[in-house]
Amino acid sequence: MSLRSARARTARPAVTAVKSARKVAKASSRSTRPAAPARPRPVSTPPTGRPKTSTTVAVPKAPPPPTVLAAARPAPVAPAKMQFKLGDKAVHPKHGVGEITAVDERELGGTRAIFYVLRILDNGMKIMVPANAAAAGGLRSIMSAKEADAVLDTMRAREVAVDVQPWSRRFRAYTEMVQSGLPHEVAKVLRDMHRLKFDKDLSFGERHLLDRAKSLLMKELAFAKKVPEEKLAAEVASIFQA
Repeated sequence: MSLRSARARTARPAVTAVKSARKVAKASSRSTRPAAPARPRPVSTPPTGRPKTSTTVAVPKAPPPPTVLAAARPAPVAPAKMQFKLGDKAVHPKHGVGEITAVDERELGGTRAIFYVLRILDNGMKIMVPANAAAAGGLRSIMSAKEADAVLDTMRAREVAVDVQPWSRRFRAYTEMVQSGLPHEVAKVLRDMHRLKFDKDLSFGERHLLDRAKSLLMKELAFAKKVPEEKLAAEVASIFQA
């Protein structure tokens, strides 16, 4: 073996060791070096122009606005048959004889209807009565002369309409008879109150019943008999004095 070969063999391990040391130092320096911040990813700009493929999204349609209809004017409720006309005399069950001064179409409570305007002859009060409910409300025509004679016969009868005890019950019964507005019932009250007046002084309530009966009945009897009211009042007074 030559001297050069021996030197080369002895020098190789040293060179290899030096290279290994350099690699280790470089790796350690890489591990200790701070990592570089990540660069932001560039945002791609969407291509201009119409895309080749598109997805259609169905958008629900908004509901149409509600239709506002104009409020319809209520139709008049006309009666099947007009019972009275302008100028007729009629009897109200609570107020007596009156005259139809107007037949008007008016609206009450959202309903249009035809009304009789009745002027009470005793006190001038005006009352509105629906024409289609006049009969149900007790509004009627003046009684006939024959019916008036029958009412006068009721006044001549020798009987007592109410014979119950105590007097408070009889007074209540007489009040209901007057409020009914029926001519024969009112005539009974007029008769009994006149007879009671001959026995004792009438109380305030009894006088009120007597006055109500007169105002409801006497004027209608005069119209039915076609005589002045004073003449009829004299005839009734003679009945109670007999």
